[in-house]
Amino acid sequence: MSTERSANLTIDGNSYEFPIMSGTHGNDVIDIRSLGGQTGLFTYDSGFLSTASCKSTITYIDGNKGELLYRGYPIEQLAEHCNFLEVAYLLKNGELPNAQQKDDFEVTIKRHTMLHDQMIKFYSGFRRDAHPMAVMVGVVGALSAFYHDALDLQDAEHRNVSFNRLVAKLPTIVANAYKYNAGQPFMYPRNDLGYTANFMYMMFGTPCEEYKPNPVLVHALDTIFTLHADHEQNASTSTVRLAGSSGANPFACISAGIACLWGPAHGGANEACLEMLEEIGDVSRVGEYINRAKDKNDSFKLMGFGHRVYKNFDPRAKLMRKVCYEVLTELGLENDRLFKLAMELERIALEDEYFVEKKLYPNVDFYSGIVQKALGIPTSMFTCIFALARTVGWMTQWEEMMTDPEYKIGRPRQLYVGAARRDVVPIDQRG
Repeated sequence: MSTERSANLTIDGNSYEFPIMSGTHGNDVIDIRSLGGQTGLFTYDSGFLSTASCKSTITYIDGNKGELLYRGYPIEQLAEHCNFLEVAYLLKNGELPNAQQKDDFEVTIKRHTMLHDQMIKFYSGFRRDAHPMAVMVGVVGALSAFYHDALDLQDAEHRNVSFNRLVAKLPTIVANAYKYNAGQPFMYPRNDLGYTANFMYMMFGTPCEEYKPNPVLVHALDTIFTLHADHEQNASTSTVRLAGSSGANPFACISAGIACLWGPAHGGANEACLEMLEEIGDVSRVGEYINRAKDKNDSFKLMGFGHRVYKNFDPRAKLMRKVCYEVLTELGLENDRLFKLAMELERIALEDEYFVEKKLYPNVDFYSGIVQKALGIPTSMFTCIFALARTVGWMTQWEEMMTDPEYKIGRPRQLYVGAARRDVVPIDQRG
């Protein structure tokens, strides 16, 4: 990291110098940590659109190129050559595992898949129709009440155990949330299955008959996990880091991340996309809704198109598009009403001059929602699937922050625009 250049800021005739820091890729940044002390002023950056909150070696996004790298590896290569647990190992350790390391890591994760039996009682405390994300926020936060034997945050082995526990138990927690909502018995994890196949077994298996995971569908869901494993300093990751900066335990931090992810502008985007498709209803109405999407005065928004970060095609969407067609073909759903509608929307968005000019390409949420719907995953569970995958990234980011010698408790500043100082008037004198 280079700091050879500097930026000069002139305020009321006084000049101040701040170093410019350069990373491996991406925009250079001006180090303004001493700004308040030198000038008595702060910066204003609503939404942190121009603010780097940390130094990180984990994930890099180039929105203009449509590039996503995990530890330097392009997401396209990882999705093609690695399974989700290999990617989890990469994010955590910085390098891809060799064959022995891969096997050892998978065995370690399998040893942590079961939940403490008393935790099952937590589910019965929720209404049957509770949103599964509400259940997840509560159950994940409660993990610290059961697994408090490894919560010394200064101990590297304790942090390692917490990582393994969370990555292993999230599929069980998510599957249980689905089973509880559906009124079906919980399915205990099977250690003879791979990570994603085991999750599908816990989701869709029943004690009544044998469940055999379909390898095409397992690969599709595993790809979804990989594509959602991390995405730099997004809202939920920043939430996890901010919560962790206070010294909160990792289970509480991940619960905070899940709560943030729940928002429709973040993890709920693919759920909103399916709701939009249901609103359109039929292929014959696509033209009408396309025109509404172009009308600035119409409140209708075309969900699943364009991305705040990617100004070109979302690289994850390219991969999900391929997986989407594989799943629809495998399940014979090419002529399903909803999927035909989605494919027509995709066709228009890729050809229509308005969408091409504004670079409103289908994003990963558009395709992942369709795939999950085809797999039989209820729309209300989509964000839970996202949280399951993103826990790997959250924990990696949390670990990086905890081991950063420069990390401090987060304390954003504000521009106060409220009432000026005033005195309290006795109640009998108030108008």
